[in-house]
Amino acid sequence: MKKLALLVCLSLTIVNALKAQEKPNVVFILADDMGYGDLGAYGQQLIQTPNLDKLAENGLLFTQFYAGTSVCAPSRSALMTGQHTGHTPIRGNYEIEPEGQRPLPDSTLTLAKIFKKAGYATGDFGKWGLGFVGSSGDPINQGFEGGIREPMIAY
Repeated sequence: MKKLALLVCLSLTIVNALKAQEKPNVVFILADDMGYGDLGAYGQQLIQTPNLDKLAENGLLFTQFYAGTSVCAPSRSALMTGQHTGHTPIRGNYEIEPEGQRPLPDSTLTLAKIFKKAGYATGDFGKWGLGFVGSSGDPINQGFEGGIREPMIAY
């Protein structure tokens, strides 16, 4: 009986150790023009954000994080590269005809490349703003395996 109890305890210890090694899911939502206090999870009381609040309830709240800069492309570049705008390759919203923004160079180390190398599946959805399809900045060339893009629309 003691051997069985020891075996059960050992098995549970191994299972718990393996679970501790599992990689967490990471979902990062970047919303342009949304302020820190615009979600219920951060104290907003007038605007209802129940779905985002539910995600926050089951995840992490970032309370010391802010955009890399005041405009889209360099802010996204700062996020993807971990660099401030003095070092990131994209330092402004530079339009490239016929569509899109100046692309990230091929050699850029991005969060997506780091996650992919660590064995994560990667994807991005919505506005990218760091290079158009087929360019060096295309999300597929920057570590994302797939995703859905919104067309670039001038407002």
